[in-house]
Amino acid sequence: MDVLRDRSSASFYEANVRRRVGRARAWTGELWTDKARLRRFSMFFGVAAVAVTALVVWLMGGRYVGTEDAYVRAAKLMVSTDVSGLVKTVDVVEGQHVKKGQVLFTLDARPFQIALENAEAALELSALDVKSQESGYKSLTAQVAAQQAQVQLAQSTYTRDLALARANAIAPQTLDQVRSNLLSAQATLASLQQNAQTQLAKLHGDPDLPPERAPAYQQAKAALDEVQRQLNHSVVRAPFEGDVTEVDSLQPGTLVISALSSFSTTSAVGLVSTTDLWVEANMKETDLTHVSVGDPVSLTVDTYSGRTWNCHVGAISRASDSAFSALPSENSSSNWVKVVQRIPVRVKCDLKPSDPPLRAGMSAIVSIDTGLRRWHRIILGQ
Repeated sequence: MDVLRDRSSASFYEANVRRRVGRARAWTGELWTDKARLRRFSMFFGVAAVAVTALVVWLMGGRYVGTEDAYVRAAKLMVSTDVSGLVKTVDVVEGQHVKKGQVLFTLDARPFQIALENAEAALELSALDVKSQESGYKSLTAQVAAQQAQVQLAQSTYTRDLALARANAIAPQTLDQVRSNLLSAQATLASLQQNAQTQLAKLHGDPDLPPERAPAYQQAKAALDEVQRQLNHSVVRAPFEGDVTEVDSLQPGTLVISALSSFSTTSAVGLVSTTDLWVEANMKETDLTHVSVGDPVSLTVDTYSGRTWNCHVGAISRASDSAFSALPSENSSSNWVKVVQRIPVRVKCDLKPSDPPLRAGMSAIVSIDTGLRRWHRIILGQ
């Protein structure tokens, strides 16, 4: 019975399929015969297919945002010095690669050496002054002790003569002379004690004060350190590794004035880093909705067509470029027009020794992978 039931079910299914296939063929034949109906059908389903395809493409897109307003940046500096002098030697040439600490140029060190010798002599003199003050204090101490003996002698003489005067054994004039000697000795002792205290105060209360602790010595030592610093800075070294530029503007014999070195290119040598490089991409604010630090970035440089660098978002600026403008726009005026702002995004790349060199100012194209397609954002409510 089960076998008969299965066979009857299969026969029914096959008959049903044949009927549907027959209807479809009949409908297709009628549609093919009726050209107007065929055109309406083709237009409807063609438009629907295009709309569905466009919708699918739109939903699958939106993952990548990018810009062509991007440029390679590098740490650069006009290397000068904070001391004034004549340039003696220029030790580099245009385009030379230098390591950190390598000499770029030197100033004539003779004036600084003379100042250094003068400061060393002043330091030695201050040490001798401290020793002299210590000797002076000890001398005053000895004088105080000797004067105390004189006071004691004058006091004894006055006491004895006072007893004799009461017995009318000596003349009153003699007693007056002895009293005057006692008062003079006491005044001299007080003066010597005051001088000794003043001298001890100069020694900070320590009669055996080390010269290194004396204020005058410390002042002279500070002056010596400053002169030594100026002598060291007469040799200008590279603060970081990079390539040298703007060398021809600095020649031996040029007078470098420290106060004007920041405003003149003839007192400095340009240095562009070859290791501290990044790309500054000026992204539209509307493209940064889902961009975050650490997102992968695909970078191409116009100079090296077909070459791609794998980078990442290093930082997103807190302000647009216009926020730092010297003449900011007046948005309160009646003719204000809204303009999409550009936000600087710093892109960091892990450069390899085999990579072609990137130079500051090169134009680049940046594509940031946000990891979120439009359909994903719609589902997450973003």
